[in-house]
Amino acid sequence: MILHTVRAQNNTIQLSSEAEISLITIGPGPELYDSFGHTAIRVKDPRRNIDWVFNYGRFNFNTPNFYMKFARGQLLYTLWVTPFDEFIEDYKVQRRWVKEQILALDTQDKKLFFDFLKNNAKDENREYLYDFFFDNCATRPLDALKSVMGKQLKIDYSSFPEGFTHRELIRDNVHWNTWGMVGMDIAIGSVTDRLATKEEYAFLPEYSMEAFANSTISDGNTKEPLVSKAEPLFIPEKENTYKELFVISPIVIISLLSLLLLYKTYTDHKNERPLGFVDALVLFCTGIIGILLAFLWFGTEHTTTKWNYNLLWAFPFHIIASFAIRKVAPPRWIYPYMKLSVILLALLGFHWIIGVQQYAYALIPLFIALAVRYMYMLKVIKKSRMTV
Repeated sequence: MILHTVRAQNNTIQLSSEAEISLITIGPGPELYDSFGHTAIRVKDPRRNIDWVFNYGRFNFNTPNFYMKFARGQLLYTLWVTPFDEFIEDYKVQRRWVKEQILALDTQDKKLFFDFLKNNAKDENREYLYDFFFDNCATRPLDALKSVMGKQLKIDYSSFPEGFTHRELIRDNVHWNTWGMVGMDIAIGSVTDRLATKEEYAFLPEYSMEAFANSTISDGNTKEPLVSKAEPLFIPEKENTYKELFVISPIVIISLLSLLLLYKTYTDHKNERPLGFVDALVLFCTGIIGILLAFLWFGTEHTTTKWNYNLLWAFPFHIIASFAIRKVAPPRWIYPYMKLSVILLALLGFHWIIGVQQYAYALIPLFIALAVRYMYMLKVIKKSRMTV
């Protein structure tokens, strides 16, 4: 393995004058986790028979308590070193474009950068706590270069568009009408709805690539582009990106379920039916989602799942209400509780309007159906109390 070679010869491997260091950017892929692309660093030195890729985007599935650590935001990602031929072949098979930017570093800067990467590849340094927005495969190469170059490096973000939030930047890569984006819209909180600084855009590989392309190296007297040469290494005839069939897309499925709930409410109102299984099911399901969101907020170290106002419609205590709502004589607290549920939905809409948090567009039919059903619940509960 190349990684073992780097460890074993960490102090002896030195680059020749023919060495090149470049940024490798990979386009979106067919899976949700591939939708944002990928970034890595290539070190090539024909004289030393080196052509390695330093990849900050790997993790170990054999990590003890893998899924729990992943859910709680405690999973460590790893710097992995692989031969370039193996690295690019994976993306050719996936039909994802691969582009290279060769950096205009002098011999000393190449040495410093390579030493930095070798040090990162040591057992004690190669793992890091991944953060989707602030510490990922795209931010690591840029941060590494800043550390090596210091004030000589001038990163230029001026070409980036202004006025986008982190959530909107995500939606540029994953369509809003996909289950993946709906899931992310539900899971991530209002912290992602503040305007991102231009520097923060670079968590996405394509923006990181653009930042490299626009940046310069200065020694105080002269200034030259950071990238000396940029070229595509592989362009597939047809890209294989993340897609979902429209007929099973969120807006279709959620709209159908919402229409069924509205129709059920209409027929129940027309026939003056009591509350029953449907009401318990609605409250139970939204309560379960609420518990998961509360866990992501309070029980994990994810920075993006805090202050999540999806809890206004997916309220954890709905689970308790689901067991009380079907009783012939519901407890007295259930009426003010359902009033609170309607108020929470109104607050959700208000938050959306004033920009506190954006919600999944595909959930709009559900919000309408829930509001109508909760109003019907209030009507039935009030009537039952008057006849007792």
